[in-house]
Amino acid sequence: MARTVLITGGTSGIGAAVAQRFINEGDNVIITGRNHTTVTAAAEHIGATAIACDATDPTQVAALPEHIGDPVDVIFNSAGGLIDADHSDTPPLTKIANAWADSFALNVTSAVLTVEALKDRLADNGRVISVGSIAADTGAGNYGAAKAALANWNISLSQTLAPRGITCNVIAAGYVVDTAFFKGAMTDQRHDRLISQTHNKRPGTVTDIANTAFFLASEGASHITGQSIRVNGGAHTTR
Repeated sequence: MARTVLITGGTSGIGAAVAQRFINEGDNVIITGRNHTTVTAAAEHIGATAIACDATDPTQVAALPEHIGDPVDVIFNSAGGLIDADHSDTPPLTKIANAWADSFALNVTSAVLTVEALKDRLADNGRVISVGSIAADTGAGNYGAAKAALANWNISLSQTLAPRGITCNVIAAGYVVDTAFFKGAMTDQRHDRLISQTHNKRPGTVTDIANTAFFLASEGASHITGQSIRVNGGAHTTR
């Protein structure tokens, strides 16, 4: 039976790859994005349904249930990333405060608001999957701290939703190519260094993340919950 899958930040990169993976399996996919034109074009290209929604805006997220008629089987929180540097004349400490607040809004609050808005629409035995990062463990300023907070929230969310058979997991990605994450700032030297840190000497791909997401949404992953699944080629290992 086809599932209803909601993907925030589904217009490009990881979100788009995950959307395509579920569509290929016959599921009904809804993608969201902040820009109406962009999200509509992306949805038409892959055969998804588009909803223009800024996942950091409580008012816009609160309207999501009105646009989704069916129960939601899978929520994939892909919205997130690095924030743009502030080159204004704003005082230094204000810049820091704004950067941390914006990073947490983009990488944590977006997921929290989406799940809270749709919690009652989540089907029993549903799935909540969020995109985390290796940076939660290795450090990366406000971005790494935000992804660490996302992983911690995921644990409490799992405890809350588990009685309904709903699993909640984070995919803690390492370096992934073919995304707009680095906004054109990736150098050949940094690319080579990140690959050298892996065991298998290759970067991650959006397909790696999409396949992991699809597994976590499967019946075979029904006893995996409250976890951060590290998909990084061994760049950061745990035991």
